[in-house]
Amino acid sequence: MGILYDDVVIIRQSEKEDDPTIITVNCPDKTGLGCDLCRLILFFGLSIVRGDVSTDGRWCYIVFWVIGKPSTRWGLLKKRLIGVCPSCSLASAIPFYRSELQPPEPPDVFLLKFCCCDRRGLLHDVTVVLCDLELIIKRVKVSTTPDGRVVDLFFVTDTRELLHTRKRQEDTLDHLKAALGDDMISCEIEMVGPEITACSQGHSFLPPAITEDKFNLDLNEHQSGSLTSNSVSVDMDNSLSPSHTLVQIVCQDHKGLLYDIMRTLKDYNIQISYGRFTTKEKRNCEVDLFIMQADGKKIVDLSKQNMLSSRIRMELLRPLRVAVVSRGPDTELLVANPVELSGKGRPLVFYDITLALMMLNTGIFLAEIGRQVIGDREWEVYRVLLEGDGLSVPRDRIEEAIWKTLMGWE
Repeated sequence: MGILYDDVVIIRQSEKEDDPTIITVNCPDKTGLGCDLCRLILFFGLSIVRGDVSTDGRWCYIVFWVIGKPSTRWGLLKKRLIGVCPSCSLASAIPFYRSELQPPEPPDVFLLKFCCCDRRGLLHDVTVVLCDLELIIKRVKVSTTPDGRVVDLFFVTDTRELLHTRKRQEDTLDHLKAALGDDMISCEIEMVGPEITACSQGHSFLPPAITEDKFNLDLNEHQSGSLTSNSVSVDMDNSLSPSHTLVQIVCQDHKGLLYDIMRTLKDYNIQISYGRFTTKEKRNCEVDLFIMQADGKKIVDLSKQNMLSSRIRMELLRPLRVAVVSRGPDTELLVANPVELSGKGRPLVFYDITLALMMLNTGIFLAEIGRQVIGDREWEVYRVLLEGDGLSVPRDRIEEAIWKTLMGWE
């Protein structure tokens, strides 16, 4: 008897507005499954307030308590969560903690090119439409012409894998026209080769705030002005389990916190056998994880413990990097976030950047997304040239607003 397809993911919506919705995932296990699930939940704009993970290496049982919005499309979320779960028919054939099978073929890339009249909040309105349509922004180049027009080039992939069809393209154009109204002048969609996005060049100039690979991990909440979370505690203990290392994390909550932890463990090929995540008052979080290496053994090497502990602390203290710098007479905003070894970047970063700038009433003259190797890792770098020679909003306020929006702090 196998589990029913519809029972792989069960979503029980809350009856009261402030109560969390419970998402239950019951499926075969695979390396990095927790990371993939958390990334999807983050993509749908949900906050995880509690989580439980349990697996024997072949089958896993995961429960998330999430806070959503009235506009959350729960049915679509369920479909997407099921899509990242391994097929139940493979359960009996999966060896203990088997790594992912052959990586999937890269999705088709499409160029969305449109011209419209410039106005405040335009880029954010476009980003909202693309996110609602489940179009993933891989690269973007936005420029403003002297006559007040904007030429936008969005390189996107389609989660639904339907953008090659006329119906899907027409639906996309209709949604953009509805959002932009008379501001839209023209819009085109065409498929491009993967070499278009593969040749993404790194920026010629990146400030130390972005490029530094190591920074002071002893930062604390009394150091004002630093774009970091409050202090993070990471402890490891091998005495409580004969086969697992216990990792205990105490830190401040932020948007995508569980995703950042799961992403780090996935990149290190660390397996989670049991885990619990809870949020406390004042945005404090406690995480307990029983983990093992890919060979099924606990982590006894002190150097490996210190390396993993330091990496987790760094990812939670500053999961993204933000800087506002001068480029001659211009002011440039730079945001960088680490890319998973699988090639996936953090979702909704561009959405949050454009939202924060719109709330500050700060215009965008040019925007680009590229990828660059910083240290030993690949990063997604967002470069935004802000409008105006002398900005009415101080740079430190722009940095703070971008940081708080990215971290989900009101």
